[in-house]
Amino acid sequence: MVECAREEVTSAAEAHQLLDDAEMIFTEVEVNAVVEKMAQNISSVLNETDPLVLSVMGGAVVFSGWLLPKLLFPLDFDYVQASRYRNQIQGHDIHWRVPPSDNVRGRTVLLVDDILDEGITLAAVRDKCLESGAARVMIAVLTEKTTGRPKPIKADFVGLIVPDRYVFGCGMDVRGRWRNLPAIYALK
Repeated sequence: MVECAREEVTSAAEAHQLLDDAEMIFTEVEVNAVVEKMAQNISSVLNETDPLVLSVMGGAVVFSGWLLPKLLFPLDFDYVQASRYRNQIQGHDIHWRVPPSDNVRGRTVLLVDDILDEGITLAAVRDKCLESGAARVMIAVLTEKTTGRPKPIKADFVGLIVPDRYVFGCGMDVRGRWRNLPAIYALK
């Protein structure tokens, strides 16, 4: 099923069929409530740190857009972009499209991402921030997938736990589509 999900969608009709065949696992109301709670928790921890928030593109763009207006402290914002897949089914070495810049040096950095799946890419982003001089790196993910396998990284703030299935919506895509959905779905 995951292989099927990584193939490119060729038509809007196919994208609609994917959604019609999927199962909603978290509603828009549930997602909004968890984002609000995460913002409160993050604000209580990072309130006095003047952090740099780095959104991990492209999946985190939706979650970042929901989270940032709810954070109750001053912050700087930037983004990074790294990929292991490059339109492939299986991950490979990290390919940096936009690495962390010098603005991480000496800062508390909050990495914001849509999902903690295997954790390899997110661990590489964290390590690159630390190598670039970040004083501290914390991680906030909207979702964490229960894979049953050890991960090289742990998120400091986790919104929702999702099953070990192909999930999409809220920034996560299926065949390049449906990042814009306000709820979270899983392929059957």
